[in-house]
Formats: sequence, C-alpha cells, structure tokens
Amino acid sequence: MPSVLSQEQIDHFHEFGYCAPVDVMSEAEAHTLKAEVEAAEQRYPDELGPTNRNNPHLAFQFIDAVAHHPVIVEAVCDLMGPEILLYGSVLFFKEPNSKGFVSWHQDCTYMGLVPHAFVTPWLALTPSNPELGCIKVIPGSHKGEVMNHSDTFGEDNILTRGQAIQEIDESKAVDLILKPGQMSMHHAKTVHGSMPNQGDQRRMGIALQCYMRPDTRQVIGTNFAQIVRGCEGAEGFTPLPRPVADMDDAGRQARQQANTNWANILYDGASTVRDY
Repeated sequence: MPSVLSQEQIDHFHEFGYCAPVDVMSEAEAHTLKAEVEAAEQRYPDELGPTNRNNPHLAFQFIDAVAHHPVIVEAVCDLMGPEILLYGSVLFFKEPNSKGFVSWHQDCTYMGLVPHAFVTPWLALTPSNPELGCIKVIPGSHKGEVMNHSDTFGEDNILTRGQAIQEIDESKAVDLILKPGQMSMHHAKTVHGSMPNQGDQRRMGIALQCYMRPDTRQVIGTNFAQIVRGCEGAEGFTPLPRPVADMDDAGRQARQQANTNWANILYDGASTVRDY
C-alpha cells in the first residue's frame, strides 16, 4: 500500500510523468528551512553561490535532512519501490526580476544514468508560480524517446550547457504551482523547463536530483550515491557519507569529489565548460 501518495497520485505520475503538489512540511517549517539556507549563504558565500549550487546535502546537515525527509523518501518509495539511492542535489534559486531561465530539457540526457527510471523531487521554500518562474512540464513526454538537445550555452540559461529541445508544443505545458513546503516530482524523461522570475520576491527550491534504484548504472563517470533506504548488499556504486556537522572536513571532501565527478559528466563532450 502507498505510504504518502494516493493511488490516484501514483497513477497520475506514471501516466503523465509528474506529480504535484505533494505536501511535505508546513509553510512555517519551510520558512524556517529558507532562513537556514539564507543564513548559510551569508556565512559560506563561496559554498552556496550561483556557481556552487550542486550537492549541498553532502556538506550541510539541514539540507541532508531534506534529502532524508521521511515524507519525501516515502513518496519516492511509493513510486520506485523500497530500495533507493540519492545521486545528488541542486539549489535552484531565481532572484527577483531576473533573467535566469531553464530551457526545455529531459534530465536523462546529461546525467549518465541508465536506465532512465529515476525520479527528481523539487521542494519549494518559497511560493513557486508562473510569475516567479515555476517549473513547467509537458505531460506524457516521458513515454516517448529521449529527444535531441542542442547545447546553447545561453548567458541566462541556468542549465550547465544551456541544453535545449528546440521543438516543443508549449500549448501543452502545465505549470507546477507550489506553496512553501510542497514538492513536485518528475520522471527522468519528462520534458520540463521554467521561465524567468518576474516577481518581486526570490524563488527558492531544492531539487533532489535524483533518487534511483540500486541497479542504476553510471556510464560516463563514477557512480557516487548516498544510501537512503534499503540497498543492503547492493553493488555498483561508491557510497557517499552523510554530514555530521555543517562544512566538516569529511563533508567538504565528499562534496568536492562528487561535484568534480558531476561536472565531468555534465560537460562530457561539450565544446565549452562553464564554472557551474
């Protein structure tokens, strides 16, 4: 029996490639988490800036707690089964009235993971709506093939390579509108993107990119992953530790190792390498 998601939500995910909104925590708890993130940004500006936004769960306990939050974990297990690993995490922040956007893309094109069956939850710390540049998805796109992507390296494109699918019927797009403390979940092949933040407040979200089954293989780099549920005796991945304190030596080292590996994977075969 499902633990967090209803059968209707599970069926919707498998039919349309996404599920939203899912309640994870109260708005008050999300506000507290947002304050923790902003305090860490002030204290460690070089560790949580626009060019260093990957895998903060390896070095900060309060983000690690999100990665292992029981509601998120149970919801993922409702979709994927009882054994899951976490591949990485990304901070997706858009400043007020800014130009940053995410082009239409599929996660599976650049992560080096097979099979393409992994799931990415996106937790909102602030409201996420069309004005603030919420995620948009193309329902059912996960049922098709992996589509051709072009590297644009667009100046305002938040994605590493600015990878973009050129021909999308945007009339089919659905906005994933979230309140603070709610999450969306999308499939590895679901086409998605987001527009710039045209509002007067920051849009902040944490992507847990991604949860995967222990039989998932990394075909470009090292298969670093963190055990989340089950996986006793599983092989084929290099385990990453959970932080015991914010920015402790072991956490810093694990994050640096994972980020270097991830950058090599994300930019594999690219003509240009950016600093994020």
